[in-house]
Amino acid sequence: MDATTPLHVVCPHCGTTNRLAADALGSAPDCGRCHRALFTGAPVSLDEAGFRKTIEKSDLPVLVDFWAPWCGPCRTMAPQFEAAARELEPRVRLVKLNTEEAPALSAAMNIRSIPTLALFSGGREIARQPGAMGAADIVRWARGHLPR
Repeated sequence: MDATTPLHVVCPHCGTTNRLAADALGSAPDCGRCHRALFTGAPVSLDEAGFRKTIEKSDLPVLVDFWAPWCGPCRTMAPQFEAAARELEPRVRLVKLNTEEAPALSAAMNIRSIPTLALFSGGREIARQPGAMGAADIVRWARGHLPR
């Protein structure tokens, strides 16, 4: 992809789809509507509607952590997922989806155990990994499955 090719990036704060050049990703871009940072170096918590919009409208790969607050391994992995966000953003959007708050979506996505990581690109799932992982393993796994 050319560095000046426009990318669609969904704002994690207001849900607006922003267009920006690929080479602008590293320059801390702000949303054109709400003027907040498009990338914060931290995972974004999404509801079902936000999840669908981010997966469908974003040109960036999206790494999803399906989790629940009662899940011990999920709580253990949370800081590792945050550390991975600092490594992978802005080339990959990292999001968290609470399966307790989105049971229909979790069922539709065939989430059978948590935590489960799923990597999406071009609106479709390209890889899945159940179980807790450390930050370095998350980064390695995600980069190993990203489209070239």
